[in-house]
Amino acid sequence: MTPDAHPKGPRRPGLDPEAHRVWLLAEGPANTLTGRWPDRAYTQVLRAELHSHFAPGAARGRALLCAGGGYLQLVHDKEGVEVARWLNGLGLDAHVLVHRLPGQADGAGGVWPSDIALQDGLLALRHLATEAALQPALPLLLMGLSSGGHLAGTLACQGAPVQAAKACGLLIGYAPLNANHRRYKAPAGKPDYPPPEKQAFYDAWPIGLTQEPHGLPPLPVFISCALHDPVVPVDHALNLVRGLQQAGGDVEAHIFPQAPHGYALRERAGTHAHWPELAERWLQRVLQP
Repeated sequence: MTPDAHPKGPRRPGLDPEAHRVWLLAEGPANTLTGRWPDRAYTQVLRAELHSHFAPGAARGRALLCAGGGYLQLVHDKEGVEVARWLNGLGLDAHVLVHRLPGQADGAGGVWPSDIALQDGLLALRHLATEAALQPALPLLLMGLSSGGHLAGTLACQGAPVQAAKACGLLIGYAPLNANHRRYKAPAGKPDYPPPEKQAFYDAWPIGLTQEPHGLPPLPVFISCALHDPVVPVDHALNLVRGLQQAGGDVEAHIFPQAPHGYALRERAGTHAHWPELAERWLQRVLQP
């Protein structure tokens, strides 16, 4: 894994100046953020990167953070950098994954395969496992919002790489976990998602269904979602809760009646404004050695 320079030193073109350090997980042309802070996004990703944001003082844990964007883009500031800074305030070093997007042009005349986001997530887990082996092991939180929650849930089910990275919990917000799968769609009859590689990834990894045991996270789970979300129906969360209850899992779920999709840390007009405090209390438990 190749690091860029420390923030006080020279930086390479294309790297996010908000991050303390950027690790290049795969070779490829530089990625470019579009838009302006605090609403920047990656609309094309040509190489996998890990953007590290460090807690002030000694960290008590780490987080691998996956931003959303429907596997069509990455909402980098709202669901990446801002959340990383919140985690820093709780004493966690936060590492934002910039992953390639299924079905998007790969820059070499083809497209990225359906599981490219998972491949990049595994690269990040291996990097963090190596880091854990070189210093006192800190527990690792897997976290994602929207489609990033689906990716974080998928990563939680990967067995040995998750154990090697010392993962302790999974924190998800308003994520399309399972009801985009062609056999379990909600609402029923909705069309497949383009491009085909995106739909294939949803079909390969429905998270939280007892009918699909490879997608049952073995970690404690915290999930928050919107009761009337028109983008990600509440069925996704209800399926996860039911599946983990049937499997004897550990899940804390919060469903907010006034929340819009994509509330993250910005939308405050409703009881969903309190999800960060609820998540902090849950984190106190799962970060215990």
